[in-house]
Amino acid sequence: MASDLQGAISNKKSTLIQMTVSDEDGVGSSLSDNELLGRPARPGRPLKVAIAGGGVGGLTTALCMLKKGFNVTVYEKTAAFARFGGPIQFASNALSVIREIDEGLFDRVMEKFTFTGTRACGIKDGLRADGSFRMTNDSLDYLWNPDAPADWFVKFPLKQCADLFGLPYTGVIDRPDLQEILIDECRKIKPDFIQNGNPVNGYISKGKGKGVTVKLEDGSSVDADILVGSDGIWSSVRAQMYGEEIKKSSNDGQKRQGCTYSGYTVFAGETVFKTDDYFDTGYKVYIGPKRYFVTSDVGGGRIQWYAFFALPPGTKKAPSGWGGSERLDQADPEENLVDYIKSLHEGWSDEIMAVLDATSPDSVEQRDLYDRSPELLRSWADGNVVCIGDAVHPMMPNLGQGGCQAIEDAFILSDTLEACKSTEKLEDALQDFYKKRIVRVTIVQLLSRLASDLIINAFDTPWSPHDDLGKSWKSYLTFFWKPILQYAIFPAQFAYLYSYHPTGSMGGLPAALEAKWRKRHEDSAEAAFIRVSEDGQYVAAPSFFKIAEQPETVLAAKRK
Repeated sequence: MASDLQGAISNKKSTLIQMTVSDEDGVGSSLSDNELLGRPARPGRPLKVAIAGGGVGGLTTALCMLKKGFNVTVYEKTAAFARFGGPIQFASNALSVIREIDEGLFDRVMEKFTFTGTRACGIKDGLRADGSFRMTNDSLDYLWNPDAPADWFVKFPLKQCADLFGLPYTGVIDRPDLQEILIDECRKIKPDFIQNGNPVNGYISKGKGKGVTVKLEDGSSVDADILVGSDGIWSSVRAQMYGEEIKKSSNDGQKRQGCTYSGYTVFAGETVFKTDDYFDTGYKVYIGPKRYFVTSDVGGGRIQWYAFFALPPGTKKAPSGWGGSERLDQADPEENLVDYIKSLHEGWSDEIMAVLDATSPDSVEQRDLYDRSPELLRSWADGNVVCIGDAVHPMMPNLGQGGCQAIEDAFILSDTLEACKSTEKLEDALQDFYKKRIVRVTIVQLLSRLASDLIINAFDTPWSPHDDLGKSWKSYLTFFWKPILQYAIFPAQFAYLYSYHPTGSMGGLPAALEAKWRKRHEDSAEAAFIRVSEDGQYVAAPSFFKIAEQPETVLAAKRK
């Protein structure tokens, strides 16, 4: 009888583990109910995951899951990956996650990284900065000493907060470099992990333990245990989950597919330009009336700049790339965009004018900024489907945390799913993931939005007793904010952002990495400065916002 019982148990286990698939990728497959999910030390089959979108969040999720033994396929819209996009900021929290995912991945990222958080970063007075890019302190000496410089309003404690937790310092990496690294690391595990040119456009979640049917643009479908929507702010997965119409805008442009216009449009450009403070500063935020201007060292002698303006949505001057708009689509395609942006900064520091003058007008781009309110009353998961990153919590770029939070999502989602022993537990696991993430992501979303709103609507040129540049009520308010920001808000903000660091302290590694990088950075920058002095500036390509010229999808090709 004992042997009969053992045989019955064995047969039952075999039935649970069994999969019926027509091919390796499971096209047309039927996933059995409540199957056991295996791990190296646990019987069962691999969890089968479909990921919509091959951006930073989607590729990081794919790598996390592949390393855990999951069977992962990414469905990406573009027919082939091309090098596109400008630098993306990785703060200390994201770098900790990357190293925890894989030390080899972290080492490759560091080889392409530009540290900004080890140098002076902060807010400068857009009107009082004297134009010489001088390095000064951010004290209140100017109140009683008319000759004391008032260039710097407040500096950010990025290095101090990173040192508090023993983490690598904030910096930037070019998106094309990051994309190539992630794809290469994924292909080492599963060479055919990505399917291009046939994006996800819908799904059918079939109930607890029964998986999801993923609908693709060409009309075909695939079965998976779960679908991860990582397809960006205009997500097809989220559109179905929340009953939205993809990219549909309200008549006034204030709402678009459930996202809210932030009130700000941003212009961006890039130039190779040697300022006197190039090697001493990471990024600077110049504040003034109703706008702000940001510059950042992004490596190789390059300065990337952003100009934020409080303008109505659709105030288009420059191509965006995101919606396929080109220079000829604008109201005045012959307008010199650098001159236009300079005109909006009349009376501002010559430091801003110098950076703009060194920029090719043809490289300037623009996009309206949208974000979403935190989803406190709706889960990010629907049955066996979940959204991550910009697909469910897009945020303003002021804290540079959009990509960082997507990476945290990828890591925590993978860990949560790894604990599932059968498909019956997957729906609950996705809800657990939402509960684990919603509080932190909500705080970061609100902090990001607050940073924009404060700078545009509550900040102005700070009051000074020695001139008439700041005399509005906002100027007095800005002046009184200074010690609160400097000694309370900014330290608390960055300490909170970096408080999630799964690696724990890295000891002396961050300092060693920065020291190794500094010489490489100086050499590459000086080489670029020499090149530009001999050959002139170039038009940055590919662009900052542009997700390449979208190659034809499979469906578009079929329609021909």
